[in-house]
Amino acid sequence: MSQTRLYTTQLQAGLGLVEETQRLFELYEPGMRSPQLFAKALESGQFPLVSARRLDNIVRECFAPRYLRHPGVAEALKRLLPQLERDERLQVMLLHTARANTILADFIREVFWPRYSSGRDSVNRDDALQFVFEAVGEGKTQKPWSPSTISRVAGYLLSTCADFGLIEARRSGARRLYSVRLASRVAAYLAYDLKFQGLGDNQVLNHPDWQLFGLERSDVREQFKRLSLDGHLIMQAAGDVAHISWQYTNRQEVVDVLTGY
Repeated sequence: MSQTRLYTTQLQAGLGLVEETQRLFELYEPGMRSPQLFAKALESGQFPLVSARRLDNIVRECFAPRYLRHPGVAEALKRLLPQLERDERLQVMLLHTARANTILADFIREVFWPRYSSGRDSVNRDDALQFVFEAVGEGKTQKPWSPSTISRVAGYLLSTCADFGLIEARRSGARRLYSVRLASRVAAYLAYDLKFQGLGDNQVLNHPDWQLFGLERSDVREQFKRLSLDGHLIMQAAGDVAHISWQYTNRQEVVDVLTGY
């Protein structure tokens, strides 16, 4: 298992929530926590078809774990996301959603990318069911899940992957795998986001977050060479050891550069 956190059913609260996340970021103000954001969203009138209870659940169970866990992230994304292309926005949202939902991160790393890399062109419900079933058997959940819960979570995984553009959106049958290539601006965002978490240079290069986009260590090094050419950083490597000279000192500088300010 790529992380020590246990698998949960939290994806049931909202799957990808792409459009809702964008609206919540429009309403978000620096320093807001879940209660304040929920109150503003409720009175904004921007969620007319969503009950108050459902909206509260979206904010507390989806938006907050994804974007409010670390200081400065939501403030940066409020400025950054509107300036990105749709595919770039989906990749940023995928990153933060996978971090908040270990089961999704592992499904992407252990099911989606191996199938894609091996030349398979689709994934189906049985693939997702087998992944969840084996995870439960290996003790990756706090307590054993019932067959109905396993079935629901398998569906959540497929639907969330579809929301983020990894696979075809359909209710039944095999879902086509889509070609996904990490966008350069998202790569720069991810590199600095890991740096600002206090990680060392080699920890950044080896971080499992890169695997969400199908990148192994050699691929990450090539990605960093491209970031160097773009002027975002300078990397010096000797064997397995790398040293990175970071050009920006805080998230605001990163956003300014990536958005052209």
